[in-house]
Amino acid sequence: MENSEGVKIESTVVTEEPLISALDIALFVVIITVAYFWYFKRDKQSSSSEKKPYTIQPSSLSSIEQTSNSSFIKKLKSTGRSLVVFYGSQTGTAEEFAGRIAKEGARYKMKGMVADPEECDMADLVEMKEIQKSLAIFCIATYGEGDPTDNAMDFYEWLRNGDADLEGLNYAVFGLGNKTYEHYNEIAIYIDQRLEELGATRVHEIGLGDDDANIEDDFVSWKEKLWESVCSHYGIEETGEESNIRQYKLVDCSEVLPERIFSGEISRLKSYENQRFPFDVKNPYLSKIAVNRELHKSGDRSCMHIEFDIDGSKMRYDTGDHVAVYPKNSSELVDKIGELLNADLDAVFSLLNTDEESSKKHPFPCPCTYRTALTYYLDITSNPRTHIMKELIEYASDPKDQEKLKLMASSTPEGKKEFHEWILRDNRNIVHILEDLPSVKPDLDHLCELLPRFQCRYYSISSSPKVYPKSIHITAVLVNYTTPTNRVNKGVATNLLAQLIPTNDELPQPTIPIYIRRSQFRLPPKSQTPIIMIGPGTGLAPFRGFIQERDYARKEGREIGEMVLYFGCRKKDEDFIYENELQEYVANGTLTKLHLAFSRDQPEKKYVTHLLEQNADELWNIIGEKSGHLYVCGDARSMAKDVHSIIVKVVMEKGQMTNSQALNYVKKMEQQKRYSADVWS
Repeated sequence: MENSEGVKIESTVVTEEPLISALDIALFVVIITVAYFWYFKRDKQSSSSEKKPYTIQPSSLSSIEQTSNSSFIKKLKSTGRSLVVFYGSQTGTAEEFAGRIAKEGARYKMKGMVADPEECDMADLVEMKEIQKSLAIFCIATYGEGDPTDNAMDFYEWLRNGDADLEGLNYAVFGLGNKTYEHYNEIAIYIDQRLEELGATRVHEIGLGDDDANIEDDFVSWKEKLWESVCSHYGIEETGEESNIRQYKLVDCSEVLPERIFSGEISRLKSYENQRFPFDVKNPYLSKIAVNRELHKSGDRSCMHIEFDIDGSKMRYDTGDHVAVYPKNSSELVDKIGELLNADLDAVFSLLNTDEESSKKHPFPCPCTYRTALTYYLDITSNPRTHIMKELIEYASDPKDQEKLKLMASSTPEGKKEFHEWILRDNRNIVHILEDLPSVKPDLDHLCELLPRFQCRYYSISSSPKVYPKSIHITAVLVNYTTPTNRVNKGVATNLLAQLIPTNDELPQPTIPIYIRRSQFRLPPKSQTPIIMIGPGTGLAPFRGFIQERDYARKEGREIGEMVLYFGCRKKDEDFIYENELQEYVANGTLTKLHLAFSRDQPEKKYVTHLLEQNADELWNIIGEKSGHLYVCGDARSMAKDVHSIIVKVVMEKGQMTNSQALNYVKKMEQQKRYSADVWS
């Protein structure tokens, strides 16, 4: 007969079977042989390793250091500190505020320490009561749609899911948010309430900073009252000593070998020369610019369509994600600082933390030249905060300049007014301040310590990976504007991107560091679900990717739901971006309806919000009767708020609900991810 593999087997009759067959013996011999070699080979390797000098690989060292450094309680105890300031920061502002609080603690005989919750074992909070007159302060930003910042995520989850006994922990919270967003300071408010629920004692009421107004003013006002509460709670008094103590000390690095000097890398030395996957905020990918073309047809404004080449990077993105772009400051501004301060920008230096226990040894990658620091690592174009005014006072040789800086650094009504008018309203950056107060000549290393860290810029991706798996597209308006002092301020990222034009010859193509940031702005899981997209101007960007993805599905033979797009711009013949693409999608049936509002093509201005009100029946049909999804992208300050109000009104009228019921209906849509916003202020 034959077995299943077609091999002939002779049929035999077995009268008696031995206890151990030949096959059993063979298997036993094999097992013994393998065990023998495994044992003696392992023993040999073990003996060999014992003869070698003991070394710790960098990765192992890092993990060991992280474990030993994760106990902030041990650091507090070993250094005689009683104040720890944690920060949850996405752009660096919360970290900056935390540093200012920790520094001021010295005025109240509370030696402070700044801590990143991501690098700490936050369960140690239960031991804070062991330190006399101890205080934990949390500077916490709310990010995205009411989310914790990346470095505060684990702490947030620990609070949510844990039930630690925090009795004896004294705390205060300052939140950083933006009132134009729905989830204003949601994370800070939750942390403040949750700490109290777990038994901790609130020393001072929560502070809520609004970045849409004047978050610096909010912070300074809260901080002043915080110290009053601290003095009252602990029975202490302010020493009156100023706290202008340097956090970092200057180290001359003129003898450092060139290959050990940072030249713009975000974290790892020579990372742009030796790229390693995965790519993220600390390890961006150096992408080539594949396409850079103008989208506006006429006029004095510019809108760019840019494509980043990611072929071979192993990076993957989803429709609706954001791409982070790392720009650099203009050489003109950098050179101006060197000229104003009579400094050698090519001198190599390092700033070393005077606090040996701090996990943050340098404020930015060191060593580097001053030119590199000012070009890649420091923000020299934003409005400086009041603490910088205070630090600059000692460098002013003209009494008038001194008095002006003192006034702006003060918390008096007159000082706040002067700061608001001279810095914020007139939109002065550090270069403008040094120009307009010519006697102010700070040491360049101190200025580098004071200036905030340069941040990457985020753009909504305007392509679908289904159609463009090897490239990422963005749609960006060139930012240039004249300030009240008749200076021209230029958007750092867009003005750099405008210069990165790919060539058709064999010359190296322009490059820029990028990475992908995940988003919750997603198409419905089912392609048949109908959607409404509202995106005036560059708010169209993510919807271009949405439409591409649905068009791809349609061409594959899959059923797709209705797609309705509301787009608006100034003039049809001037800034109607991607016009031909959109008309083609309408023609082939992917885009069901295209509602257009050209605000300046007629005497009375017309916006997408006007069209929404006119199409209330269509709106309710999709979001109410068909349980479709609604998306908004663009300006948060006015457009997104107006859209929200219109949606509530339509739900009331067409759904026959009360105002309260309509608000709850829209809230439920948001919770179900049927109403999503990708907005900016």
